[in-house]
Amino acid sequence: MSKIKSTYYCQSCGYQSAKWLGKCPSCSEWNTFVEELVQKEDRSKTLWKEEGSSLQRANKPTPLTAIDYNEEHRLVTTDNELNRVLGGGIVPGSLVLIGGEPGIGKSTLMLQIALGLSAHKVLYVSGEESAQQIKMRAERMSSSSDNCYILTETATQNIFKQIELLRPEVLIIDSIQTLSSAFIESAAGSVSQVRECTAELMKFAKESGTPVFLIGHITKEGTLAGPKVLEHMVDTVLQFEGDRHLAYRILRTTKNRFGSTSELGIYEMLGTGLREVSNPSEILLSQRESQLSGVAIGATLEGNRPLLIEIQSLVSPATYGTPQRSSTGFDSKRLNMLLAVLEKRGGFRLGAQDVFLNIAGGLRVEDPAIDLAVCCSLISSFEEIPLNPHACFAAEVGLGGEIRAVNRIENRISEAEKLGFKEIYISKFNVKGLQVKPKGIQIKSFGKLEEVIADLMG
Repeated sequence: MSKIKSTYYCQSCGYQSAKWLGKCPSCSEWNTFVEELVQKEDRSKTLWKEEGSSLQRANKPTPLTAIDYNEEHRLVTTDNELNRVLGGGIVPGSLVLIGGEPGIGKSTLMLQIALGLSAHKVLYVSGEESAQQIKMRAERMSSSSDNCYILTETATQNIFKQIELLRPEVLIIDSIQTLSSAFIESAAGSVSQVRECTAELMKFAKESGTPVFLIGHITKEGTLAGPKVLEHMVDTVLQFEGDRHLAYRILRTTKNRFGSTSELGIYEMLGTGLREVSNPSEILLSQRESQLSGVAIGATLEGNRPLLIEIQSLVSPATYGTPQRSSTGFDSKRLNMLLAVLEKRGGFRLGAQDVFLNIAGGLRVEDPAIDLAVCCSLISSFEEIPLNPHACFAAEVGLGGEIRAVNRIENRISEAEKLGFKEIYISKFNVKGLQVKPKGIQIKSFGKLEEVIADLMG
């Protein structure tokens, strides 16, 4: 009989210890160790890798110069937004982890992708829903595919048996927290089970060349549940974000071994599924019937995609002793820095004002190119003077009040021109490297923040 031993895992980072510890030596969190039973067995022969299987092969050391390399042929899906965030399509043998809040639409997205790959054999493994519930969702999408197979199973050994029989070209697991391996005696969803099941799926993906999608739960802090090592094991980590009470969803890349990590895809949640939003600038700019103070349009970049976003500010006298500083979708520390620049370099007395800043549409933006738009929005609200609705901004603001240049200014200007803006405020240092000057939009270049303020306020 196999020897069973007890080990302790940190629920926060996955650190393993032979005894219980109050404080984790790895992540310094307190009271995060849980006891789990780990059974050591002979894994030389698993159910998904039997004798004579095509998945079984011997690996031998090979000189780097002797390795034949060909560009990976990506599997292009019908979902252009997913193709963008993955770097051009699904890489064979890749392991993709998709996380998001409950009810955000992860299962809907994955089922939609499975049904869209009608030319490829897809196995959708669900440990949370029955086959009838998945069929109900597919009927709501008004979509079907003869190559989409549904399996309701949680034991990895049984799943690999069906994989050996079906030979799918794409595997989808919903979700990794529901799977359990016979080699580990702890409950499903525990640190050791999540780690072991992911390791088995990773080995299968790499040896067979089959892309595997894993749906993962997230904690109340917004991070992926399970050990942190889970994110290091997979090739790509996608975050599905958005408010369940709003229609729009954002698919963001936080890790990608085969592409950029700055790409994002935008969807609209409808009763029939998720609709791709090909021009997100139009939905991020609200339709205003009248000009309002405190509203400015900034030109930002998310990966290769230029976006025009609406920045809303509210500056009002503080009714309590300490002024409030609140920002949604924008770094609060950078907001405090820009407020200090406005007070020091611009002469605006904002120390006794409550300041609220919001990026419309639920986006979170870290691009410094919207600094000028944020400053102009704050000044507009403070002075109660609406800005020109046909003007937008694309520049970084330094601590000395200087207007600094930003990258890929041509893309930002062309996007603003396409959406009908007549003016764009940029740094004078960007004008020197501007190759093509568009005719449909006026480019206003400045070197100091006070020059921009003087031009806006007349």
